[in-house]
Amino acid sequence: MLRTPLLAAALLASLSAPALAAPAAADPAMARALRIMASTPMIDGHNDWAESLRGKDGDKRWTMKLDSLPGYHTDIDRLRQGHVGGQFWSVYVSAGLPEQEQVIETLEQIDLVRDIVARYPQTFELATTAADVRRIHKAGRIASMMGVEGGGQIDQRFAVLRAYRALGASYLTLTHAVTIDWADSATDDPKHGGLTPFGKAVVHELNRLGMLVDLSHVSEGVMKDALATTKAPVIFSHSSARALDDHPRDVSDEVLKLVAQNGGVVMVTYAPAYVSDAYRRWSADRSAERTRLNAPPFGGLLIGQPDKAAAAMKEWEKAHPMPEVTLGEVADHIEHVAKVAGVDHVGVGSDFDGVSDLPTGLKDVSTYPALLAELIRRGWRDADVAKLAGGNVLRVMEGAEKVAAAMKNELPATATIEMLDRK
Repeated sequence: MLRTPLLAAALLASLSAPALAAPAAADPAMARALRIMASTPMIDGHNDWAESLRGKDGDKRWTMKLDSLPGYHTDIDRLRQGHVGGQFWSVYVSAGLPEQEQVIETLEQIDLVRDIVARYPQTFELATTAADVRRIHKAGRIASMMGVEGGGQIDQRFAVLRAYRALGASYLTLTHAVTIDWADSATDDPKHGGLTPFGKAVVHELNRLGMLVDLSHVSEGVMKDALATTKAPVIFSHSSARALDDHPRDVSDEVLKLVAQNGGVVMVTYAPAYVSDAYRRWSADRSAERTRLNAPPFGGLLIGQPDKAAAAMKEWEKAHPMPEVTLGEVADHIEHVAKVAGVDHVGVGSDFDGVSDLPTGLKDVSTYPALLAELIRRGWRDADVAKLAGGNVLRVMEGAEKVAAAMKNELPATATIEMLDRK
């Protein structure tokens, strides 16, 4: 039943390709962007495709065709259209699960990414080093790396962290949406004031393993503690500039300056709440209205009347339309990070398939050339665009590899959280 629409879509794409190519060829900025992407891999710091496949298609994810997927931001056809050279695939699981269950689900997510790579060897290849990424891009494939998006996913066990690395994981995000026993989240009440001694030991072990320390989702206290602890450059896999949108998930100018000193990279995200202050406020108002109308089990004006609550919510949304967020605003964040931290410290981390809304002009993985072309129109030099596209994160990966090589004679970490934090 699925074959006919897929064939029709493929035929339509083949028929329309020449018409789409002509405007690009006539646009000098787009032509420059495509030349840059041919020589420097376009690397995205964060894409939730694996988790989205699990959530939307369940067990079909193991066998379904991935060339063209309506309803997703990502598929193979559009990755090719977007000239993607490298992708950090998030192996996210819910931070609300018991941590042991998080480990099990993380292993399934890693297995899914590895399975996709194995099923499409002409498109994808696993990568764990900067040299891997460059080689794979040169061969015309998409270098596929993995990021574990939450410290709860290691269940306070260094052995689990090492197992993830052995399976190909390239970074650990120290927290996700909730504060954990050893680190504060940006979007939860702080308990530790930053990193605990165990949290600092996690950073040290990440350095020893050559895994990147990812500071998206963490509190500012954790950002500062991690930057003071790490021996290697860090990443923010999908965060934007707090000076433009005062969301705690974004990065303040103070921290941007510390990132520059560290040699790390902030990979600017497309998630509207972290890009647009107007969208952030609208989203908060919408959430408040939903609670006002229907807040189980005891509150809400229309509690127990889901049809009326849904109709009232629809009327509210009609009266309060969602603010438009644009490609240009994402470019503004990129330019701010480049201004404060330096052009050597900015990248791209979309969060495709991890958010419901996206900026106009950045609706799926085919749109990376449009973002680079916008920066070229703003006066960016080709060399600086190449740094943004992938050069900066490749340098960070190389830096982490050098630190790991210098630490190769250290014994693996074995301390427990009880030994370090609960004396």
